[in-house]
Amino acid sequence: MIMDTTGKQDIAKLMRGIGEAAKAAARELAYAPTEAKNKALLETAESLRRRKNEILSENAKDMAAGKEKGLTAAMLDRLELTGDRIEGVAKGLREIAALPDPVGTVTEEWDRPNGLHIQRVRVPLGVIGVIYESRPNVTADAGGLCLKAGNAAILRGGSESFHSSRAIMASLTDGLKAGGLPEAAIQLVPTTDRAAVGEMLHMTDTIDVIVPRGGKSLIERVTADSRVPLFKHLEGICHSYVNAGADPEMARKIVVNAKMRRTGICGATETLIIDRAAVESMLGPIVDDLIEAGCEVRGDADAQAADSRIVPATDEDWDTEYLDSIISVKVVDGIEDAIDHIERHGTNHTDCIITGNAEAAETFVKKVDSAIVLINASTQFADGGEFGMGAEIGISTGKLHARGPVGVEQLTSMKYVVRGEGQCRP
Repeated sequence: MIMDTTGKQDIAKLMRGIGEAAKAAARELAYAPTEAKNKALLETAESLRRRKNEILSENAKDMAAGKEKGLTAAMLDRLELTGDRIEGVAKGLREIAALPDPVGTVTEEWDRPNGLHIQRVRVPLGVIGVIYESRPNVTADAGGLCLKAGNAAILRGGSESFHSSRAIMASLTDGLKAGGLPEAAIQLVPTTDRAAVGEMLHMTDTIDVIVPRGGKSLIERVTADSRVPLFKHLEGICHSYVNAGADPEMARKIVVNAKMRRTGICGATETLIIDRAAVESMLGPIVDDLIEAGCEVRGDADAQAADSRIVPATDEDWDTEYLDSIISVKVVDGIEDAIDHIERHGTNHTDCIITGNAEAAETFVKKVDSAIVLINASTQFADGGEFGMGAEIGISTGKLHARGPVGVEQLTSMKYVVRGEGQCRP
């Protein structure tokens, strides 16, 4: 049952208590043994399996409410949990447990002429607030990653996934108990009242960084209002560029996967860019596959002229994250034109080139300023799990501290440890 609140004052008090508890837990976690953190992660994974039916039952409530609310098919796909998806979440937690503990790692060390020995050492960030919308798996992914990196986590999921996230939170609590770690190390905000988000954005005394993960309106609000530093996860207007040197069969396979494997994730391709020299031989077969898969294809005048099944695109299409079975097609005059289009309309998230030309591939990698740039691979690989990180807390599109998938290492900062033998500065 969603928590009943009676006003802003109650929400402020609730969030203050959560923040203070998280800060106290973070102090303990900073020194927690690796074994205890790993035990908590592994027990959470096992608990997810034990509680699978309970989690699926709670998710069914969210799915029913989502359908009644009129959520799109793509949004419902993001919200839905299945037995396989729960197993995937558990697998991710086991992979996080198997990762090296970043806390205390010496990343560099050196000696000074005066005899001082200096080390740069990884340390936790402290308390991380995660604000997300309809994907309940983020509850486990974010909680697990924060824990492994020695951070406390305050999780605020969306109303659409409230029941599912709460059920997953029960498994995280099981894990913390098994590891002998403070239960306040991972807390789920127990209300869907939007005032809780407003409070989090101003909790500078207790939250060290906030990770917003959701749609454009959420990101815009958090960016505008937050007094707490952010790892920004902007919308994913991702591009797949079919270069004239592409293998036609490879291009067909990659583009359809990049768009249609899961249309509701941030790594889904939203715009297909294709060289004019490749249109005659490659565009038609790609459109065949997309339409067969149930995708609406919109395009510029050149794309429409090449294939009558392509409907007109508007200027708005190039700047739209569809998160649905829709793709826009842009015909370009070579790689520099393609890069210019990405620069104007991309969100620095994930972009790929499909080509057999090594020089074109290297030009694309050097000139496309995105967090993830792929050569001959689907944009759907934009995922921390696929990068071997076990999971991710989000894809950071900013340039400070962390960029790309945010895993355990990115959830740490550093301090300098300086060892001397009585040296005094002259």
